[in-house]
Amino acid sequence: MTYLAEYGLFLAKIATIVVAIICVLMTFVAIAIRNRQPSGEQIDIKKINDRYRDMAEAVEMSTLSPTHAKKKQKEQKKQRKAESKAEKKDNTVAKKRVFVLNFDGDIRASEVMLLREEITAILLGSREGDEVVLRLESAGGMVHAYGLAASQVIRLRDAGLHVTVAVDKVAASGGYLMACVASKILAAPFAIIGSIGVVAEMPNFNRLLKKHDIDYEQISAGEYKRTVTMLGETTDKARSKVQEEVEQTHHLFKEFVKEKRPILDLDAVATGEHWLGIQAFDLKLVDELRTSDDYLMSLRDAADIFEVEYSIKKKVLDRLSGIVGAIRGPKLPLDSFDSFTQMK
Repeated sequence: MTYLAEYGLFLAKIATIVVAIICVLMTFVAIAIRNRQPSGEQIDIKKINDRYRDMAEAVEMSTLSPTHAKKKQKEQKKQRKAESKAEKKDNTVAKKRVFVLNFDGDIRASEVMLLREEITAILLGSREGDEVVLRLESAGGMVHAYGLAASQVIRLRDAGLHVTVAVDKVAASGGYLMACVASKILAAPFAIIGSIGVVAEMPNFNRLLKKHDIDYEQISAGEYKRTVTMLGETTDKARSKVQEEVEQTHHLFKEFVKEKRPILDLDAVATGEHWLGIQAFDLKLVDELRTSDDYLMSLRDAADIFEVEYSIKKKVLDRLSGIVGAIRGPKLPLDSFDSFTQMK
């Protein structure tokens, strides 16, 4: 009996190992199959009017008795059918269309890659009279990244579309660079607006290296290929060059804002300061004190409102490599510190 028990336990162990191996192999096969499929890119378009209607109906239904709620539900179904038939027969001019975009900006303006595709999609299907509402949240970041983001918004203006930028929390520095392109800027009363300035900053460990008798060598070609670095000694000449570049960037920033919003008193607002929405309205940095929610709700009867979102579904192996890369830390290109100037 002891022998049979030990033999049975042995078989159970073998079976467990075999099942585990099969599961692992099946997992790898599934990953390989999914990895062969191309990454999914798609544009999602949701009609916000339907969302508002569903919310209103849900509130109304919850306040009625079960009998009245059932009756109301039947009436709503009949009304929707009648509206659908009327739309098919109606040959009058279609309603105004409003496209809603969302941009949540980090220091690298990473979402600009999605924004450019969303704007391209809108332009491909746009018609006269369309409006784009950009719900913008950004405290700024790298100059070249936010310069590209602002250029994407300009594409909409150049195509003849009315562009409204709505700021509920913050549009500062690079964020305001994007906002000032709009036909109209809305801001919540306590949103942070402005910060038309430029800053370049970097820690320097040169004295720490010297203290520990560590040599640092850098070989470059071109007088100003490297100026201020993290490990090298900062000279007065290098510091002066960086200051010159920062001033030039600030000048271009101011000229851009002046061109897009000529109503501004540039000397008063281009100091690098930021203001709350109420103050920004008085300074003409924004055109109206209003939240994005309030503005969109005001359009729901007169316009068809569509939220546009571009998304990319990554392959399974790409996701895994992204996780591994995040653990290891980002890899910086050789010239990464040539672009540390930020709109802040």
